[in-house]
Amino acid sequence: MHYMSISARPSKLSLPQVNPGVSTVLEYLLLKFPAIGEATWRERMATGKVHRDDGSWITPASPFKPHLRVFYYREVASEPSIPFAEKILYRDEHILVAYKPHFLPVTPGGRYVNECLQQRLRKSTGIETLQAVHRLDRVTAGLVLCSLNPETRGLYHQLFKSRHIHKTYQAIAEIDGDKSLVGQQWDVKNRIEPSEQRFRMRVSEGDANSHSVIRCVQQTDTQALFELHPVSGRRHQLRLHMQSLGWPILNDRYYPVLQPLSPDDYTRPLQLLSKGFEFIDPVTNEPRRIEYDGDLELK
Repeated sequence: MHYMSISARPSKLSLPQVNPGVSTVLEYLLLKFPAIGEATWRERMATGKVHRDDGSWITPASPFKPHLRVFYYREVASEPSIPFAEKILYRDEHILVAYKPHFLPVTPGGRYVNECLQQRLRKSTGIETLQAVHRLDRVTAGLVLCSLNPETRGLYHQLFKSRHIHKTYQAIAEIDGDKSLVGQQWDVKNRIEPSEQRFRMRVSEGDANSHSVIRCVQQTDTQALFELHPVSGRRHQLRLHMQSLGWPILNDRYYPVLQPLSPDDYTRPLQLLSKGFEFIDPVTNEPRRIEYDGDLELK
């Protein structure tokens, strides 16, 4: 199901100090966002969806001024409705930990404005200051930690930035059933860099900048369930590390081969789950262990 959607909260940008050769705010917006046509910006301006921080409207004739703060509302003509529910697993006055289903983005982006975990949780809890403090790929399911209190938010951001949070994932891959993998463990270290396609990463030569510990916990004749512990936090790290072991994660549309662009197939989610967090709470100094009670299932 798709529907017209407009963000409940404005996006904002500050015009640069150095004028890039434009005379109006409109000309700058066309330069900054080449994918959005002039007619769209004119329609937004005509309906008050582009304004200054005092609420006054910006019009097509409004002159470019360095450092001017511009507020605008993102809208998409066709926002997919994700037919899976999130679940709140833990909540106190500072944080909320929720299970994010496959296919649901954590925050707005691209075709998704209101269909994201952060927006859904703001709506269900009534807490407008709720903010996710880390990311999880849209196609990955599992735990996301959100900050509820802006005053302590930085402490939880730092928890992820400094890697003082221990994460456990699960993944399923197809295997050759002749080999017994259960109980084996692999220490995977390599160098991950962006590829020619900006949305994909690749393993390259050079000093390692990524590290995961991967263990096989269960297997059938055709599939195996792995437990993964990322030591570092590179983009797509676990997907690339599983591929480098020869077991790309089941239903991965990016690795090892980029699949053609097509609508999401809800019957074939990426078999990767953010299963649990362990950390010392930076506010209370108490150890916390939060775990999702579901598991990926072998077939």
